[in-house]
Amino acid sequence: MGTFSVTIEAGDPQGQRFRAVEALVDTGASYTMLPASLLRDLGVAPHGQRPFLLATGDTVVRDIGRTWVRIEGSTEMTIVVFGEDGGPLLLGAVTLEEFGLGVDPVARKLVPVPGLLT
Repeated sequence: MGTFSVTIEAGDPQGQRFRAVEALVDTGASYTMLPASLLRDLGVAPHGQRPFLLATGDTVVRDIGRTWVRIEGSTEMTIVVFGEDGGPLLLGAVTLEEFGLGVDPVARKLVPVPGLLT
């Protein structure tokens, strides 16, 4: 198994303008994280902050907001984390679930999965 990246499109809050970026698929990350400068350029405003646990064990506080994301032709509103410029771009678990996507780590691709109702 390994990591892989996919092209996603980050949109403005109105869903009018989108910018394509390469994001690392990270099922261990709660939310999708994109550079703060990209989100602000698209007009995305933070609506709060949350603490996040890093792999190092450290905790950081980051701004969060909501905007449109497009993956493989589908578009959904999702929570995004305002990441550091030059830092990693992550496609997180919540966004994957909102899109009904899972991960095929062997083929290194996203695959459709059914939602669960129990």
